[in-house]
Amino acid sequence: MRWLLYAFCSLLAWTPHILAQSADGSVATPAPAAPSVSEKWNLFATETFAPLTLGAGAFNAAFSQATRSAPLYGSGLGAYSQRFGAAVGDIVSQNFFGDFLLASAFHEDTRYVRRGPEYALRTRIAYAISRSLVTHTDAGRLTFNWSNVLGSGMSAGLSNAYYPPVSRTPRVTVVNWGGAVAGSGFANLFPEFWPDFRAWVRRHVSSRR
Repeated sequence: MRWLLYAFCSLLAWTPHILAQSADGSVATPAPAAPSVSEKWNLFATETFAPLTLGAGAFNAAFSQATRSAPLYGSGLGAYSQRFGAAVGDIVSQNFFGDFLLASAFHEDTRYVRRGPEYALRTRIAYAISRSLVTHTDAGRLTFNWSNVLGSGMSAGLSNAYYPPVSRTPRVTVVNWGGAVAGSGFANLFPEFWPDFRAWVRRHVSSRR
């Protein structure tokens, strides 16, 4: 998880530059109409109660067990099931704090707006990752992504309620916080490039018929 924290720090250093480059649309894509509070709740529910959440929890638990990183439940199937439960809990709390509670309080629109294939690959990757620290307000202006950053911190703090005692240290909490923020940026690569991959598969399947 340490590399994710380094990635987060690098993104943080570039945030003022990213925020400044918005007037000509070269960095930020205009967001759709701002969601209401009830729509933000629906966004949280849709993201959370989806098969992808279980898949992400399974992957995070496997990565944690393979690298022997927090939460340190030990080894074996029993430990993996505990890691899985903790990973799902982390995802649910981060979605709740970031996509609903703080997004409503700070009037931020945390939905990811895809750039699309008309942009260069490098630009799309940088844009997707930067959205962990940059988002739109409900009024459509670019702003620091307080919802994601503070929501990830609140989720990391809450995890101390169910992590084992050895993983409840301030250092682990800070590393988990930074990893969650950076990880949310890398997760944006999926909605950015998945439509491209799906279209590529469809073209190749059609060409073989």
